[in-house]
This record gives sequence, structure tokens and C-alpha cells, in this order.
Amino acid sequence: MVFDTSGRALISACLLLAASASMPFGGAVAGDVNIQIQSTVPLANDSNTLLKDYTDSVTRMTGGAVTFEILGAGSIVSVADTLDAVDKGLVDAGFAWTHYWSGKHPAAMLFGSPVAGAGLGIDNIAFFSWYMNGGGRELYDQLWEEMGANVKGLMLQPSGPEALGWFKEPINSMEDFRRFRFRAPPGIPGQTYNDIGVAAVSMGGGDILPSLEKGTIDAAEWCCPRPDMDFGFQKVLKHYYLQGLHQVVVNADLYINRDVWDRLTPEQQAIMEAAADASLMHSFAYRIYANGKALKVLTEEHGVQLHDTPEDYFSEYMNAARKSLEKNASENEFFRKVWESQRDFAEIAVPYWSGAQTSNANLGRAFAKQVLD
Repeated sequence: MVFDTSGRALISACLLLAASASMPFGGAVAGDVNIQIQSTVPLANDSNTLLKDYTDSVTRMTGGAVTFEILGAGSIVSVADTLDAVDKGLVDAGFAWTHYWSGKHPAAMLFGSPVAGAGLGIDNIAFFSWYMNGGGRELYDQLWEEMGANVKGLMLQPSGPEALGWFKEPINSMEDFRRFRFRAPPGIPGQTYNDIGVAAVSMGGGDILPSLEKGTIDAAEWCCPRPDMDFGFQKVLKHYYLQGLHQVVVNADLYINRDVWDRLTPEQQAIMEAAADASLMHSFAYRIYANGKALKVLTEEHGVQLHDTPEDYFSEYMNAARKSLEKNASENEFFRKVWESQRDFAEIAVPYWSGAQTSNANLGRAFAKQVLD
């Protein structure tokens, strides 16, 4: 199974939980450690709920020696300054999506949100197979060195695949799509929309709904049914498309100032790493059910119409994404190193995984059709 081939996610977490029940790791510490985390989303966001699940687990397993305080977006510094603040020690830790920092290094996108599955057919589950078993973890640690950031990163929360998004009218082809001004993610995923003729605009989450209400934009993406419903898209738009390529893989991470990390004992560091691996599975399990419940509410109580994405979208977006990836690989050595590692993994794993998933998808669609009919 994907999450336990290295023995880290489940076996380590269970051993650590058992050990903490009889002998708190906190006993080896000269003093307790409190880590203040500034998130890049409001406190009520369910990503922060999952973050608190993670920090509570660490606190329990350290016998209360390591505690956390989670602050909402903008509490100390702006969202855009989060990583710099962690690097400089202005805040102990930050919580964000690593592709946010693509302006600092293009390879950040390959860890936070590799566009179109890195152009290699990698979904979020396969991504963590690469991360845990295909050399991804070591490259992720190297990313911070490449960026010159005094940071220890821990991957915590997958949320892909994200939906294509919300539209004021149905779209039946890319020709229809190009008629709309579309809020897209920043960086390469958004630029890829521009490359295929979509008028894509990047803006902060807080600006999306007001822009839709004013008509500044008339289509938008954010994430998935549960976060989108919490966001309130259904109040403005009624046409929803689940299948998109811009963020098939999406991961939210915890960034800890390296000096703070080094103050932890080796046992505490091991607990945080094992709990992070366990958090990946916890997040997958949470989001599948939460998004399913939200989609039911959206379609049955808010009049949202669910559509399949036009077929020509997939070929156009994939081809444009591939060109962007090849361009970045030709211009940046570390980007090329990461992408080649993902490609080597994909050549072995994707033919198997995509074939196996076809059965799952067909099975699920057959049942979903019965439910929807």
C-alpha cells in the first residue's frame, strides 16, 4: 500500500503512540517547547482543522512537551511574507501550499502543485508514492537549501484533485471556456490557461467572491466541493465542473524555522515526521467524505448543476503544461533534477496505477449514475 511501504506512516506512528502512553518523550527535554504557527488561510478553514489534528497528535505523543498555537492568515505578517517570516524567525512556523513560493524557485511548484500531474499522469496518491519511495522526500529537503531558506518542511495535507471550477453558464468546448474571465491559480498552472487562450486572472482568495459579484470575473476555481461551499461560490454561480488538470496534485505543508527545529530533541523531531506522514492518510480520508457530503448539499439544496468537463480541455491544457515544464527544466538545473525524478518514477508506476484506477473509476461511475438518476 502506498502509505506504508517505507514503514514510516503507520508502523512508526503506532510505535510512537504506544511509547508515549508509557514514557513521555517530553521527559528528555530541558524545557517545554511552544511553536507558534501562522497559517495562510483563516482559522475557520478546514485546512486549519486538519492542521490542529496534526499538532494535537504531536503534543500527545511528546507527553505535552511540544505544544502549538495556530494563528489565522495575516495575524503577524501578510500571506505573501509567510515563508520569509519563518526564514527570519519572525514566526516559528508557517502553514501554506509550497507552490506559493514558485516565485522564489520554480521547482516549488513540483512539490506543492505540479501542473497537470507534472505532465506525467501523476495523481495525488501516486505523488506520495514518489515522495516516500521514489526519492521525492530527499529532493523536498533539498528545495529549501536551493532557496536559501532556514526552514524545515513537513508535508501534511493533500487535497487534490481540485475541481476545474465554477461558471455562470455551461461550457461545452474550449471555445465556450475562452469566453469567460477565469480566476486561476498563480504561477505555471494559471499561466498555462493563458497559453491556451483563457483570460486567466490570479487573485487572492478574499477577492474572488467580490470580483464575481461585480462581474470583474465570471468564472473561478478554488479547490473542491467542501472548501468551495464554505467559500460561498454557490451563492453566485451554479455550474460546477469537477474534472480539471491545473491542480490534480495539491499539498499543504508546515514550514518550521530551522533554529526552532534544531531545539527539538531527536525523539521529538522523529515524532513530528512520523505524525506528518500519518497526516497524509488522515487528510485523504477526511477530504473524500467531506467533499462527498458537500457535493450532495450543493446539488440538492443549492441548485448547483454538476457537469463533465469538455473533452478538448484535457488535450489542450496537457500540451500547454508540458511545454511550460520543458521550458523550466531547460532553464533551471534543480527543476530539471526534480522533474526527471518524477518522470523516472512515472514511467514505472503510472502505467500500473492508471490501469488499476480505471477499474475503480468505472465502478464508481456506475454506482454514481444510479444515485444521480
